[in-house]
Amino acid sequence: MAEGQRGTGPSTAGDGGEDRKPQSDEAHSAFTPPLGVPLPPPPEDEHPTSEFAIPQGVAEPTEKREGSAFATPAGVQPPAYTPPSGIPRVSLAKEAPWQDRMRTMLRMPVGERPVPERAEKEGEPGPPVPRVLDLTLRIGELLLAGGEGAEDVEAAMFGVGHAYGLGRCEPNVTFTLLSVSYQPSVVDPPVTASRTVRRRGTDYTRLSAVFRLVHDITTQGLTLEEAYRRLAEIRRNRHPYPGWGLTAAAGLLAGAASMLVGGGALVFAAAAMGAVLGDRLAWLASGRGLPEFYQFVVAAMPPAAMGVAISASHAGVQASAVITGGLFALIPGRALVAGVQDGLTGFYITAAARLLEVGYLIVGIVCGVLMVLYGGVHIGGKTLNPEAALQHRERPLIQIIAAVLLCLSFAVLLQQERHTLLIAALNGGVAWVVYGALADTAHLDPVPATAIAAGLVGLFGQLLSRYQHSSALPYVTAAIGPLLPGSAVYFALLNFAQNNLDVGMASLTKAAALALAIAIGVNLGAEMARMFLRAPGTARRAAKRTRGF
Repeated sequence: MAEGQRGTGPSTAGDGGEDRKPQSDEAHSAFTPPLGVPLPPPPEDEHPTSEFAIPQGVAEPTEKREGSAFATPAGVQPPAYTPPSGIPRVSLAKEAPWQDRMRTMLRMPVGERPVPERAEKEGEPGPPVPRVLDLTLRIGELLLAGGEGAEDVEAAMFGVGHAYGLGRCEPNVTFTLLSVSYQPSVVDPPVTASRTVRRRGTDYTRLSAVFRLVHDITTQGLTLEEAYRRLAEIRRNRHPYPGWGLTAAAGLLAGAASMLVGGGALVFAAAAMGAVLGDRLAWLASGRGLPEFYQFVVAAMPPAAMGVAISASHAGVQASAVITGGLFALIPGRALVAGVQDGLTGFYITAAARLLEVGYLIVGIVCGVLMVLYGGVHIGGKTLNPEAALQHRERPLIQIIAAVLLCLSFAVLLQQERHTLLIAALNGGVAWVVYGALADTAHLDPVPATAIAAGLVGLFGQLLSRYQHSSALPYVTAAIGPLLPGSAVYFALLNFAQNNLDVGMASLTKAAALALAIAIGVNLGAEMARMFLRAPGTARRAAKRTRGF
C-alpha cells in the first residue's frame, strides 16, 4: 500500500512486511481516529473560536465588568497620594511660616512630599539644576557659618530647592560640610553637590537678611538672577558696628555682669577695663592667624589679672565680681545652645562637633584664668577667697538694669540689626525677672529656675521670629546672657587653683547643669511655640517615629 494511503483503509494480513511495521508516534495521537474510521472534514477556519465565544447573532452585554475590590469607586476622587504606611495626607497652608512647611516636608518620605507648585512660563525650559543646587549651598553656608541650627539650615536649603521646582532634593548638613542631592525621577541618576564651611563669623544682620531672602524665594517666586543678586548684596554688606563699638560693647557687658553678681561702680569700671584689654588682645591674636583656642586664652587673662590686682590691693572691692564679669563676655553660650538644639532635633554628629567646640573654648578660658589665678594665689596668699563671692545681695532694680544693659551689649557684639536691640534687651530683662522671682523669692533651686526663664526666652524668641519671618537667634542668644553660669565657672577655677578639687568639681558640675538648663529651656520654649501656635492646616511630625526600637 502506498505511503499516502496509510491509515485510510483496513489492513489485511496479506500485506507485505513493510506494511506491518509500527506506525509513528504521531499516528498514535489521541486526536487520530481509529483504524477504519474516516478522517473528519477539515475546518473552514484555520483558527476555530473558543467554546466560550459569543455565538453569531447574539449581541455583546452592555454592562461593565466588575472591577477590582481595591479600585477607587465611581464618583470618588482619589487622594493626591497614598502613603504606604497609612499616615494621613498633610495639608500645608501657605500662610504658615516657611520654616514650618519645610520641616514638615523634610520629615516626609520622598514619595509623599507635595510636588512643587512653581508656575512654569511658556517656552521656559526646566529648572537649571546645577545653578539651583549652587544657590542652595551658598545660602546654607551663610546660615551655618552664622550659627544657625542644622535643622533650620536643612529647612532653608530644601525650601530654596523646592521653590525652584526640585521637589526630590535631599539636603544634608554636618558641622563643616553641606551637601544636596537631586534625583529627577526614580530611573534617573542623582545630581549631588557639596560645599565646605571654612570660616565662621557672628553677624546676625547678615543672618536675618538671608532668612528674608529665603522667605521671598519661597513665597514670592524670585527668579534665579534676582536671588543671586540679593545674595551678592548680602555678602558685600559690611558689619553694622565698627571695631571700637564692639570693644566698648564687650566692656559694657563685663561691667553689667559684675553689677549683676553684686559689684559696685568701681567693680564695674575694673571689669569693663579688663574686658576691653582682653578683647583687644583677642583681636591681635586673630590678626596673627592664631586659632580661636588661643584667642580665648589671651582674652581671659586680663579680667583675671584685674581681679587679682584689686584683691591684692586690699581696696575692699569684691574681686570675684570683676573676674566673673569678664567671664560672662567669653562663655560661648551661642554655640552651647546650638549644639544642644542639634542634639535634641536628631543631628547628633553636628551636635557632638558643636559641643566639642564649646569644650575647647571653655578649656581655653580655663587655661587663661588658671594661669593668672595660680600666680595670684601664690603671691597674694588667701586674698582670693571663694566664700567672699557667695555674699549675695538682693538689689532688684539695679540687677534688672544691669541685665538689660548686659543683653543690649551682647546684642551689639552679635552684630544684630538696630531695630532688634531693644527687643532682645527686654526679652533678657523679663528672663532675669522670672529667674529672680523663682530663685530669690520662691527659693527654687537655680537649675530649674534657669530652665524656666530660658524657656520663656525661647518661647518669646520663636514668636518674634515667626512674626518677623526671620531667625530666632537674634531674639534668643543675647537674652540668655544674664543666665550664663559665669560665677559658677569662676568658683570652680578658683578652687582648682587652691587645690580644693572636690569643691571645684562640685562648682563645675553646677555650671554644666546651668548651661544645659539654658540650652534645653530655650529649645523647649521654641518647640512649645511651634506645637501650640502653629498656623491652621499644618502638621509637624516628630524627628523619629520609633519609641526606642
